[in-house]
Amino acid sequence: MIQSSTSKSQKSPVKGAGLPSSATQKRRSLLNNDASRAVILQAFVLMLALFGLWFLFANASENLNRLGMTFGFDFLQVTAGFNISWSLIPYDPSMSYWRVFFVGIVNTLVLSFCVIVVGTLIGTLVGILRLSENPLVSQLARWYVEIVRNVPLLIQIIFWFTVVFSTLPAPRESYHLGEWFFLNNRGLYVTTVQSAVSWGWVLVLVAGLILLLYGLLRWSKPYYALSGSRSSGFYIGLVVWALLASWALWFFVNAMTLSVPSLQGFNFSGGAYLPASFGAAFVAMTVYRSAAIAETVRAGMQSIDRGQHEAAFTIGFSRVQSLRLILIPQAIRSIIPPMTNSWLTSVKDSSLAVAIGFPELVSVFMQTSMNQTGRAIEIIFMVMGFYIFISLLISYLLNKYNDSVQYKVR
Repeated sequence: MIQSSTSKSQKSPVKGAGLPSSATQKRRSLLNNDASRAVILQAFVLMLALFGLWFLFANASENLNRLGMTFGFDFLQVTAGFNISWSLIPYDPSMSYWRVFFVGIVNTLVLSFCVIVVGTLIGTLVGILRLSENPLVSQLARWYVEIVRNVPLLIQIIFWFTVVFSTLPAPRESYHLGEWFFLNNRGLYVTTVQSAVSWGWVLVLVAGLILLLYGLLRWSKPYYALSGSRSSGFYIGLVVWALLASWALWFFVNAMTLSVPSLQGFNFSGGAYLPASFGAAFVAMTVYRSAAIAETVRAGMQSIDRGQHEAAFTIGFSRVQSLRLILIPQAIRSIIPPMTNSWLTSVKDSSLAVAIGFPELVSVFMQTSMNQTGRAIEIIFMVMGFYIFISLLISYLLNKYNDSVQYKVR
């Protein structure tokens, strides 16, 4: 039987035919790797951001050239030539725009600091009262929060300025407390202390006394840890420190005089003065911010297990003791992060005081100075830089404190 041999017309496959090349495989493995893909995406986003910044600067430069203007900060050395209604640091119209910038910063920081301190205290109290077992107290605190935080802050600022502070009596009919405080529709006048010695030296001496006392306590700490009592050297040093402090107090008291406000014509002279615009902004911002802080405190307190409350009462702690020693130290861990946002917002909300004429940074620098110089880009950059710096500083400090009070895992 003749077997027909079939000729093999098919060619044997070439080695590697139809398979991706090594370069293609490397690209695929690079894209499938999470770390490398993240680097590529970050580089792409960075390129987009740089392109956006270049486009903005190029567009701004072209518009400035078309208008015949230049970019620079040389205008800061020019005399401002306008007056500022209220300033904590010395200022007169012959000073430069640099001084105007610093005046706006100081006024903004003073208003923000007062709002943060008082608003935090009131908000903490209202937040605790919201958890009261007395239904009348808890409901009053609840309605305070609900009403205040649902009215826009700008409206509240205008309300306090036009309805409350502007309707106060004229200077001649001022509300007063002896010769110390005078309140009228122009503001609050208070008696102040003036010293023949620079206040800078007063601060240096006070700081030096505090450091000396701290050093004395640190020096005596090892002996106290071993024996349970202070050494004779500690008491000798304490007597010397008390003598130095008494001498400093006597010296500065003799160098100080009282500046009492007195009515001269149609206004008061002497003492210190807070304008009505400051009072309206302070009250409105404090009330508004305290409502937000109250909710933060309430939520933090409710995050504590109910057993902590019961355990405190079981061992005989009063309501105040349980709050101060057990509940608040634990709740602070969940209160600080949202509290940081409230403090940052307080600084930024100070710009709304421009609506009632308070001379904060936006009013004196982004309005008056910008209208006179025409340097809108430079001034806006400086104001934005200030708010960014202050916000980052507050955030950093509170985050460091938050890290220090968190539970440490060992």
